[in-house]
Amino acid sequence: MLTYALDRRGELPLYEFLCRRIREDIREGRLRAGEKMPSKRGLAEHLGVSVATVENAYAQLLLEGYLRAEERRGYFVESLPVTEIRKAVPPAALQAEEAEPEWFADFRTNRVPGEQFPFSVWAKLMREVLTERDAALLRPMPGGGTLALRRAIAAYLGRFRGIAAEPEQLVVGAGTEYLYGLLVQLLGRDKVFAVEDPGYRRIAQVYEANGAAVVGAELDGQGLSVRALREKGADAAHLSPAHHFPTGLVMPVSRRRELLQWASEEPERYLIEDDYDSEFRFTGRPVPSLQSIDEGGKVITINTFSKSLTPAIRISYMVLPKRLSEAFSRKLGFYSCTVPSFEQLTLAKFLDGGYFESHLARTRHFYRRRRDALQEAVRKSPLGDRAEMREADAGLHFLLKVQTEASDQELVKRAEQRGVAISCLSEYYMDPRRAEPHCLVMNYTGMERERMEEAVQRLRDCLG
Repeated sequence: MLTYALDRRGELPLYEFLCRRIREDIREGRLRAGEKMPSKRGLAEHLGVSVATVENAYAQLLLEGYLRAEERRGYFVESLPVTEIRKAVPPAALQAEEAEPEWFADFRTNRVPGEQFPFSVWAKLMREVLTERDAALLRPMPGGGTLALRRAIAAYLGRFRGIAAEPEQLVVGAGTEYLYGLLVQLLGRDKVFAVEDPGYRRIAQVYEANGAAVVGAELDGQGLSVRALREKGADAAHLSPAHHFPTGLVMPVSRRRELLQWASEEPERYLIEDDYDSEFRFTGRPVPSLQSIDEGGKVITINTFSKSLTPAIRISYMVLPKRLSEAFSRKLGFYSCTVPSFEQLTLAKFLDGGYFESHLARTRHFYRRRRDALQEAVRKSPLGDRAEMREADAGLHFLLKVQTEASDQELVKRAEQRGVAISCLSEYYMDPRRAEPHCLVMNYTGMERERMEEAVQRLRDCLG
């Protein structure tokens, strides 16, 4: 509904002020051609003015050609000549977003291709939720999420990740970043959170934004180093043992047990297991979760459906040890769940009906073929003689070590000039000087197969 500050009209009559504001909205593009205007009575009630005031404003706009009237349908915004339309200047943040370049090839980020989302099944389940739940959709839900979804996730984790958890141990939230913030409040802002170095930088940024002290803990050939945790005085460690980003390391069970031993030495120490793309392993058996071998209640597991389904759904979850789940209920149980019940109940049906497992099987096959096609394009191109592929058996990226005299920064710049977005391993180190140079992080899910050959050739041209 249109809303205007009528008390700012000065000496103008109400109808004229209203007419000017509507005219301005049309010319600035905030009201678009063909858009239906509010009814005269409805707008009058909303603004607290007489119907005659709105009627006079509409009449003037009709006369000037900004509106048209259709019998028994109402008033509509008329199309204007291009010269009459003044596009409103967006805020700086929106300008930056609009200025995002269109890449010929983007290896910097993973995108879920539209053809991979199960639209028909999801739509069917949404209709079922609306039909079956009815008024229940409108009721307040528990802070940790609907019981139906927590039960469904717990059952799935027990079957496919070896995680034994009761629904009460799960907390559902809109994105993992929201859950990180809850963890800081739950464990305490006086705790020192260690993050993997190299690692995904946003994790440290979110912890710091929530008031936690953050330190980087170095990796060795087996993953997160216990020695580094001791040296940095960490109380909690955020790690991705199933498939580390960006190195691709899979943590062996011996290192996992070392970390569990470290956590057990102090009652307030915890391991935060980021299981973010554990579903995507292309060779061998799935790697058991760290939580599945935790006998002391020291592991908090976090995952999201953003990569396995789509980031648009924004549903993530964490599994708390029983002791922490009880503390969560006491300290943070007053929080409202940040995911609409409608989406939660649809996802619960998606999990309970076996659709998620079928979707993952199709998606793994799709991504494996896309990865294989890109690797084949590299091998067959001149780039293949100057590149080595690493850590390609799991997750949704692999490393590409290239031979060049250019610095990492120069490589990125040359690629951008050729319409290709890349990132280097050195970008994920707190101290880039520690990184192996000329090692590209190749995210491939959004790479169209018909562009691969040309994209690889452009990368070869960047080497000099």
